[in-house]
Amino acid sequence: MLINSRSLDEYFGGHERYKSSVMEPLRLVKLLTNYDTFLTVMGGGVMGQAEAIRLALSRAIIKLDPKLRSAFRKEGLLTRDYRMVERKKSGQPKARRRFQHSKR
Repeated sequence: MLINSRSLDEYFGGHERYKSSVMEPLRLVKLLTNYDTFLTVMGGGVMGQAEAIRLALSRAIIKLDPKLRSAFRKEGLLTRDYRMVERKKSGQPKARRRFQHSKR
């Protein structure tokens, strides 16, 4: 498995939790050594990228074998993280932060 032209261990370093998260779809269907995967991710943080890779692998495996859909759904591997960055409002420095108010 190559992520941005680097191996899984090299890309995620000492983050064992993220490595296991990425490998979860392959481990579920016991396809750890059957496929070579070349992935490109950008944006977000380490956790966001790991979850995006996990979702992409899950969707790719389902395209190969649609009968696995219920097993993946039961494990929660087909659910996208719906949280998004809240937009910045005008008249404020950030989304919720207000400018400092002085009484006098």
